[in-house]
Amino acid sequence: MTTQPTGLTIMVIDDSSTIRRSAEIFLTQAGYRVVLAEDGFDALAKINDHHPSLVFCDILMPRLDGYQTCALIKKSAKFHATPVIMLSSKDGLFDRARGAMVGSSAYLTKPFFKDSLLAAVRDHAQGRTDAAA
Repeated sequence: MTTQPTGLTIMVIDDSSTIRRSAEIFLTQAGYRVVLAEDGFDALAKINDHHPSLVFCDILMPRLDGYQTCALIKKSAKFHATPVIMLSSKDGLFDRARGAMVGSSAYLTKPFFKDSLLAAVRDHAQGRTDAAA
């Protein structure tokens, strides 16, 4: 097993505790630090403290959906370069296009598998380190 770069923090935003827990297990086993958020508001409250190198964001969430959350992250001067990968159980062209319009880097369909989740991290967080180590 290859060791991952240290200091990489991944944020997972999803209103499903099952999805959050699965992602946390997969990412922690791979050597990443994980920050969990239940929805967009929770994520926006935590992002400043943790400076994630990559964000996984569910689309369908109460209060603030994934598109709105991604757009707000991308509008921030501090986090506009942080890759955001949308998570959704829907795999339609419209959903992918809308995600791209708000600045998402990629789209991962749920349920995801460990390999696809880690591949997304490798593809989009390569060479990034946390700003606040």
